[in-house]
Amino acid sequence: MGQIKTCVFDAYGTLFDVAAAARDLAQEPGRDALATVWPQVAADWRAKQLEYSWLRAISGDYCDFWQVTEDGLDWALERAGLGQPGLRTALLGLYWRLSAYPEVPAMLARLRAAGIDCAILSNGSMQMLEAAIDSAGIDDYLSGVLSVEQVGNFKPDRRVYEMVEERYEVPPSAVLFVSSNGWDVCAGAAFGFHTLWVNRADLPVDRLPGFPEHIAADLTAVPTLLGV
Repeated sequence: MGQIKTCVFDAYGTLFDVAAAARDLAQEPGRDALATVWPQVAADWRAKQLEYSWLRAISGDYCDFWQVTEDGLDWALERAGLGQPGLRTALLGLYWRLSAYPEVPAMLARLRAAGIDCAILSNGSMQMLEAAIDSAGIDDYLSGVLSVEQVGNFKPDRRVYEMVEERYEVPPSAVLFVSSNGWDVCAGAAFGFHTLWVNRADLPVDRLPGFPEHIAADLTAVPTLLGV
């Protein structure tokens, strides 16, 4: 793969566990109704969050990522028949403090110690990303945080991936792009990045332009892939 010195990560579902909010709240006393359906709520929430971002990207009706996060949750809660007072507020509050996957801090530390620039490229707003980074305690490992706010549209708009070139002054071929979203990795590969798909759910590869160069079950593969 050559001497890659820039490694760019998607945030939600890649570094941060998007199921953590529903899972953690379901474990609290008095949350019996959520405890029985939280996996469905978490999956629906994420699916609608992404679906709404794609539809807004196509229609040109851009909004803050927090809006599609709220809208996705509302759909998921209605489908599950959950209307308990305070449940929506509690889930949204936890989304600002999502857990990082267990391997994330050590993986990022290893890359940074090897002199590799680590950055985030995300649909999330800067405010959301800064909160998640602070909560996870990984700020010291990152050299940059790139939000789609800068271009006013969601992935997979090509302009989102171009931000990496502009920020680090490197060609796509000098970047490893890492995402847990198959469609995101395909778009990154089509753009010219080296890519790693973190396929935690062992899903088939999406039938899209671009193809994942590497596939792994978690992020522990990143340092090895980069030879550090």
